[in-house]
Amino acid sequence: YNVATMVTATDIPDWCYVESLGSGRYNFSDFRAPSKEELGIMWDKSPIAHLAHVKAPTLMALGMKDRRVPPSQGIEYYHALRAKEVPTKLLVYEDCDHAIDLVVSEADFWVNTKQWFDQHL
Repeated sequence: YNVATMVTATDIPDWCYVESLGSGRYNFSDFRAPSKEELGIMWDKSPIAHLAHVKAPTLMALGMKDRRVPPSQGIEYYHALRAKEVPTKLLVYEDCDHAIDLVVSEADFWVNTKQWFDQHL
């Protein structure tokens, strides 16, 4: 995912700062937009910045009501993997949030996971 673009779209921007910059670098009582330097660090710490190293087939699941990791993050990563010709499958769950935990969605996810492993292991 892309922490640099996630920081202004998530409901937990503090996570983006702490995970990228380390503890003690974020004032929890005063949200502010990241600086140009901080955005660069966030990019460098983002999985999408290391796409050239991804070789493994990748199965992704997105809850379209997710406010923690906005679905656009997963969609961006999915398209980037496909452009690199990494075998990739995207599962989309319209009624789920960060947790894919509705019974029908969770069942679908595990069936697809089993099929993915059968195909790629």
